[in-house]
Amino acid sequence: MLIELIVLIIFVCSLGGVLLILVRKVSVINSLPQNGSTGIREHRIISEIESKLKNAINFFEKQIFLHKFLSFIKVMVLKIETRIDHLLHKIRQKNKPK
Repeated sequence: MLIELIVLIIFVCSLGGVLLILVRKVSVINSLPQNGSTGIREHRIISEIESKLKNAINFFEKQIFLHKFLSFIKVMVLKIETRIDHLLHKIRQKNKPK
C-alpha cells in the first residue's frame, strides 16, 4: 500500500512537471514562424542540396531501385530458364530411342 502511494505521488509530480514545461513553452512555440521559413533556404546552395535530397528520397519512396533490380533478376532468371530448356531438349533428343 505504501509503495503504491509513493508511485502515485511520483507519477502526479512528474505529470505536473510535464504540464508546467508545456505551459512555459507554448508561448515560445507560438512565436515561431507559421510557414517554417527561417531564412536559410534563400541561399542557392541550400536549395540545390534540398532539391537533390528530395529527388533521392522520391527515388527510394517510389521504390524505383527495387523495381529495376527485380526486373533485372526476372530477365536473368528467364534467360537461365531458356538455356536450361534448350539443354534438356538436346539431352532428350540424344536419349530418344531410334
